[in-house]
Amino acid sequence: MLNHNDLPLWISRGISEIFPSQNPLYSLDKRIEEANKEGRKLRIKLGIDPTGNDIHLGHSILFRKLRSFQDNGHTAVLIIGDFTAQIGDPTGKNKTRVQLSEKEVLENSKTYLQQLGKGKSANQSILDFETEGRLEIRKNSEWLKNLNLNSIIKLMSSCTVSQMLAKEEFNKRYNSQIPISLHEFLYPLLQGYDSVAINSDIELGGTDQKFNIAIGRDLQRNFKQKPQFGILLPILTGLDGVKKMSKSEMNTVGLDEEPLSMYSKLEKVKDEVIPSYIELLTDHDLSNIENKSPRELQRFMALEVTSIFHGREIALKAQSNSEKIFIGDNKKV
Repeated sequence: MLNHNDLPLWISRGISEIFPSQNPLYSLDKRIEEANKEGRKLRIKLGIDPTGNDIHLGHSILFRKLRSFQDNGHTAVLIIGDFTAQIGDPTGKNKTRVQLSEKEVLENSKTYLQQLGKGKSANQSILDFETEGRLEIRKNSEWLKNLNLNSIIKLMSSCTVSQMLAKEEFNKRYNSQIPISLHEFLYPLLQGYDSVAINSDIELGGTDQKFNIAIGRDLQRNFKQKPQFGILLPILTGLDGVKKMSKSEMNTVGLDEEPLSMYSKLEKVKDEVIPSYIELLTDHDLSNIENKSPRELQRFMALEVTSIFHGREIALKAQSNSEKIFIGDNKKV
């Protein structure tokens, strides 16, 4: 992970990259300083396309960072990509995605918000839905659904075909003669336009989202706004210790998973990825884990993460039950 000495730990912890990079003339800490002087809250954008019906621990990294900004007085702008989800983000895809219906997207978005803690108190949820001024939930169909052809042409004229083909997935598919539908080129432009619509100061995304966030910066310039900063966070390695956490790889832990299941899966995570789980999924002081054995670290990490989503008492019970099952299984052998 990178160390950004000019930024508070609650921002810099666990991040992979800030762009543009910190420099004396144009830096994120100066944007924060300016906002403080103006008595203005920073607007922190995170867009989610509800293409499925569950959220796993890999997704939670972004929501935890968004919550950090909320807890430090800034405004989280959670964009439900109900319009863009119907196109589908081409990132990481080697073929055109199946387009979802509006009804499917809306149903999925409801389950996403429930898993993020909507309806719960702030101290029991991932995001703070409770404190006034800390969260805006917007659907990007608000501004995208009624764009006319002139507006779409204007958006498309802000980007070249060569820029689009510089995106790794498009480039691979183009060179492999795998079809790219024209509507897929629209996705990063529409997602970037979200930044203009909500006038974002910072956009959060995984390391695979740099291209899309950069398009948002370009569009903000075109619309005479201050370009947003991008904060990129790592893609969490899955339970197999090899591939990224993904439902298609069957190596995930869901946020709404039962405590015993969550704990049991986590305590079996490969030794080499445990430090990253502690850094990205908890707020624990990393200097306190240096002298623990691999097994101690497994149990510690599993308990800490399960506690975040289910509370300490329930997590301890899950740990105890897991140990009883383990002892019972050994007796059978």
